[in-house]
Amino acid sequence: MKVSDILRVKGGTLFTASPDQPLAQAVSTMAERDIGSLVVMDHGELTGVLTFREVIQAIVGNAGSLGTLSVGAVMDDHPLTCTPDTEIDEVRRMMLGRHARYMPVMTERTLMGVISFYDVARAVVDGQDFENRMLKAYIRDWPVEDGQPDPAQLL
Repeated sequence: MKVSDILRVKGGTLFTASPDQPLAQAVSTMAERDIGSLVVMDHGELTGVLTFREVIQAIVGNAGSLGTLSVGAVMDDHPLTCTPDTEIDEVRRMMLGRHARYMPVMTERTLMGVISFYDVARAVVDGQDFENRMLKAYIRDWPVEDGQPDPAQLL
């Protein structure tokens, strides 16, 4: 399974911020849209990712306030990225290795979408469920030989 499979199911809605945008405005967008990240774009280029992790660190580091901080001051300016052709197993390893919950999907310099660790986990579970159903159907249709128990009855 590839990242493109997740994007096809997820859809193409993207929420972005600019580095000079006030952090308070970006946090409001995240809260209103019930999203955990914003892709930070500057002149059509990916420059970072803002997640609730960076927001919380900024609040703690700024005496419990967002103050006049900008998105660019707190964003992750070296986010992990992948391509639509990246295999899901590789994405899982990358995300686990960096404790990343969100990953922009890029084709060369074009932003194609953002996937979350939840999206990856759901795709893996859905794939395993499908495989389990196919295996159970295969077992049910297994020809029974004389004197052998029917495998379907063993389930």
